[in-house]
Amino acid sequence: MKDWTKIGVCFGTAALLGILLWAKMTYADPLVFQFHSPSFSGIGWSTHMLSIEQLQHNREEDLIAKAEAEERKEERDEKNTTINKFIKNVESRIYANLSKQLVDNMFATPDPNCVEDCPEVSLTGEAKIEGSILTWVKDPDLGTITLTIIGEDGTTTEMIVPVGDFGF
Repeated sequence: MKDWTKIGVCFGTAALLGILLWAKMTYADPLVFQFHSPSFSGIGWSTHMLSIEQLQHNREEDLIAKAEAEERKEERDEKNTTINKFIKNVESRIYANLSKQLVDNMFATPDPNCVEDCPEVSLTGEAKIEGSILTWVKDPDLGTITLTIIGEDGTTTEMIVPVGDFGF
C-alpha cells in the first residue's frame, strides 16, 4: 500500500502544481476603456480632421466634375441629332457655293471671242457674311488679287493672290 500512497502523493502534487501554473497563466491585464476615435480621445485629432477635410474636398470635386461631364455629354448629344447634322451639312454646302462664286468673280477674265453685249468683268467686289466684310481688288497691272477680310471684332486678314502664275 505504500506504493499507492507514493503514487497518490505524486499525482496530487503534480495536480496541485498544474493548477497553480494554470492559474498563473489565466491572469490578464485589467480592462481599460479608451475611445479609438480621435474626435473623442484627442489622440491624432489634427490628422483625423485633415483626412476628413480631404475626403469632403474630393467628394465635392468629383460631384463638380461629374456635373460638367454630364453637361458636355448633353451638348454633344444635342449637336449630334440628325436635324443638327443636316443643318451643318446645308450650311457647309451654302458656304462652299458662296466661296466658289466669290472665287469665280475674282478670277473672271473677259471673253476674247465676245464682240457684242459682253459681260463686264469687275475689278472689285464685296460680300458681307455674318458680320464680317470680304472685299477683293484685282490689280491687272501687278497681276494680283488682294482679298481683305474684316471680322466682326475688327481683326483684319489680307491675302494677296498672284493671277496667272499657277501651273495647273
